[in-house]
Amino acid sequence: MIKRTFAVTLLLALAQSGFAANDARRPNLLFVLTDDHRWNALGCAGDPIVKTPQIDKLASQGVRFTNAFVTTSICCTSRASIFTGQYARRHGINDFGTPFTPAQIAQIYPTLLHKAGYRTGFIGKFGVGDKGKMPVEEFDYFKGFPGQGKYWPKAKDGGTHLTDVMTSQGLEFIAGCKADQPFCLSISYKAPHAQDPDARQYLYAPRYKDLYEDVTIPLPPTATDADFRAQPDFLRNSEARKRWDIRFATPASYQAMIKGYYRLITQVDDSVGQIMDALRTAGLDQNTVVIFMGDNGYYFGEHGLADKWFPHEESIRVPLIIRDPRAASGLAGKTRDEMALNIDIAPTLLSLACVDVPKSMQGLDLTPLVRGEHPAWRQEFFYEHHFKHPGIPMSDGVRTGRYVYWRYLNVDHDAEWLFDLQGDPTETKNLVDAAPTAPILAALRAKTTAYGDSLK
Repeated sequence: MIKRTFAVTLLLALAQSGFAANDARRPNLLFVLTDDHRWNALGCAGDPIVKTPQIDKLASQGVRFTNAFVTTSICCTSRASIFTGQYARRHGINDFGTPFTPAQIAQIYPTLLHKAGYRTGFIGKFGVGDKGKMPVEEFDYFKGFPGQGKYWPKAKDGGTHLTDVMTSQGLEFIAGCKADQPFCLSISYKAPHAQDPDARQYLYAPRYKDLYEDVTIPLPPTATDADFRAQPDFLRNSEARKRWDIRFATPASYQAMIKGYYRLITQVDDSVGQIMDALRTAGLDQNTVVIFMGDNGYYFGEHGLADKWFPHEESIRVPLIIRDPRAASGLAGKTRDEMALNIDIAPTLLSLACVDVPKSMQGLDLTPLVRGEHPAWRQEFFYEHHFKHPGIPMSDGVRTGRYVYWRYLNVDHDAEWLFDLQGDPTETKNLVDAAPTAPILAALRAKTTAYGDSLK
């Protein structure tokens, strides 16, 4: 009688929360992560050129977050934040060689899900620690690799493209799943990250070579020489400018590079379609929650820069889609404007699986937003970038709904930025010396220091 009462209560709670009452069982989880994928490089996000029908379909069936960000825009740190649900200030992964400690491995989302009975798989770019330091034994199926990986793993410009290899591995994992055991599969694509130091940068599969040939990619409004010269010396001589020279220095190279970037995204999109088809064929799609996200943003030449790292919107803002087939049909295709962060992924996956979220995790569970609820939510977040590189100045700051403040930490003079995103969305008018915003500047300076002290 007690068990029956609990079951009825649970079913009623699920129904009232926007989920279908007949799907009380724990869902399967599919987390797809792309690399250096800026927030608006999707058809569903408004890009009129890039072709992403499969990812757009996920958005039409789920919820797209229009204000999703990373708390540190570099692969190793962002991925560590995704695994741990923590800011870098707490997990301490600020370079490519530092691995997770055994204690940290015990608290990353795949380990916790595995202990809770999930069949776990990881495919692709692990991103944390060098070779030999990945937690292979914590997964039922592990096809991860350290470092950046190569688009042609077996031979130069030959064999099977890395995106296709990873997709085949994803299909293999799904083929091994059983209806009586939930799974969590994380597919971490290298695409559309550049292949450094190859001069071509974006190495897509040959079958995509003619895609986008008949279009001209427009330059962003701030991709001008005047905007670049408005930057301080340390940015004009930064690694981001060096990579601009490689990719965007001429109109022809700009077109070639962005089209290559788009081709890699479309290849991932096709792969997402194959994975979803496999789930449908296996009868698993209606109990599989899919989360699609990018690990960093990406400059398309804005401010005369390339790559990421710095706290401009282009660098820190990413795509995020959550498709939960158990959600009420009226919620499909909705967007949410609340701030979602990479540190939210781990607590969200654990919450979906009904696994307790460790108190050490600093992110929020996104599922109430997916269910159409309106809980109290963050109004700002802390950004930090402490990767040590002579051409990448370290920075930290706070991004609110309207303002973004940041300061550079390892330059030979004070360097601060304050932008009003409402009146200046392209971030060209630094308000640090503007008298009307002096109180806002003081408040955000103090908050930046307070966050840095409190988030450890």
